[in-house]
Amino acid sequence: MLVVGLVLAVLAALLHVFIFWLESLAWGSDRAQGVFGEQTEQEIAATRLLAFNQGFYNLFLGILALLGVLLTALGAHAVGPALALAGTGSMLGAALVLGLASPAHRIAAVRQGTLPLLAVIVLVLALAI
Repeated sequence: MLVVGLVLAVLAALLHVFIFWLESLAWGSDRAQGVFGEQTEQEIAATRLLAFNQGFYNLFLGILALLGVLLTALGAHAVGPALALAGTGSMLGAALVLGLASPAHRIAAVRQGTLPLLAVIVLVLALAI
């Protein structure tokens, strides 16, 4: 069961690395606008720095989860799962905040939070057994 939780953590991390790319590197592109909604050139310019910064938050959460998976695979069975849970739990928390704060973004919050939620559940169950 631990392996399933770690695979889910990797998938959640990869999703958040993709979100980093959209927000920090591809902001204003057709792909980013397809995900986040159409914006005018003025709106893109006004939000670019905020999106850039937010993208790095997503990247760091992804790295944290991936580091936890790597350390677990290398035999660090205390700190590895703890880091994987810290990363995926923070991803889940961010998705909850988005969903609660903005009804218009609830679908995005569900998409952003499903893999982290599953990872947290499976990892906690695997560690409890």
